[in-house]
Amino acid sequence: MNKKPNIRSLSEEELKDFFVKHGEKPFRAKQVYEWLWKKNARNFDEMTNLSKDLRTFLDKHFSIPHIKIKHFQRSSDGTIKNAVNLQDNLIVESVLIPTDTRTTACVSSQVGCSLDCKFCATARLKRMRNLSPDEIVDQVVEADLQSKEYYGHPLSNIVFMGMGEPLLNYDNVMSAIEKITSDKALGMSPRRITVSTSGIPKMIRKMADDNPRVKLAVSLHSAIDDIRTEIMPVNARQGGLKELLKALQYWYDKTKSRITFEYLVFKGINDDERSIKALVDFAKKVPSKVNLIEYNPIDDSDRFQQADDKVLDKYQQALKEAGIISTVRRSRGKDIDAACGQLANKINLD
Repeated sequence: MNKKPNIRSLSEEELKDFFVKHGEKPFRAKQVYEWLWKKNARNFDEMTNLSKDLRTFLDKHFSIPHIKIKHFQRSSDGTIKNAVNLQDNLIVESVLIPTDTRTTACVSSQVGCSLDCKFCATARLKRMRNLSPDEIVDQVVEADLQSKEYYGHPLSNIVFMGMGEPLLNYDNVMSAIEKITSDKALGMSPRRITVSTSGIPKMIRKMADDNPRVKLAVSLHSAIDDIRTEIMPVNARQGGLKELLKALQYWYDKTKSRITFEYLVFKGINDDERSIKALVDFAKKVPSKVNLIEYNPIDDSDRFQQADDKVLDKYQQALKEAGIISTVRRSRGKDIDAACGQLANKINLD
């Protein structure tokens, strides 16, 4: 690894302090910051409005590490999966999902995951570390380039639904979002960003207080405590559905932003009338909508199997009768293991 400090770890103010300390004009900080975050410069020689001596000086003191796309796959439905090589050669995966009207980047926030959701391939990977803000932003930049190249328009949406639990890498995720939405950097609308969580009440409250103006999604998958704890042990560790609901009500009171519940339907686990009623009752307690998701099998999926389409219809009808908006989300990128819950670094990178 390059031992020179990563210049992208410095704020604009810290850059200004560095330049002043070394006898340079403070406005240089604004120029360099723009090259780093708006123009995504890969090296100091690209910074053509700086003198050659200053570029050499910066190169002596700093590095500009960037992620690299180690492996690229494109699904039959157009979905793109990237195996992303990080600064220390660890690997995460990101996904670009196209529709007729938009493209959505599904980005990772951790290498592996510290949670142990039983149906998720990523949960089987040991959590190695959190991603830095620039590693998160780089995934978005690469997705934007791919969106323009393959689909003819810029990236339109971002979801933190890749590898890892974003609220357990809170500071770095919020710093990345600040850069993604800042006019000094990528300049995307925060309303086009969704942070998805398995349900960490304390951090949901903190995000409500900080109000980055993004959308919130919760991987719910059952509104019955025993069932949710069985498939998502984090439920019991975080105080169960009661504490989660309190945090979500706090979120809405603070932000007035409706929550999206992500809800996988499994055969023999949550495909009965009791589960349907529990979801309707839970969703009525806070302004929300529900994404009913087709389950994507992982290698040894005997325990978890996709429910019959008729069950999805029953869920959707019950939600409609209760006045709750719902959609059925069909899986994308299944043939390249890019669908929800399938990211597990299974690509042979040798």
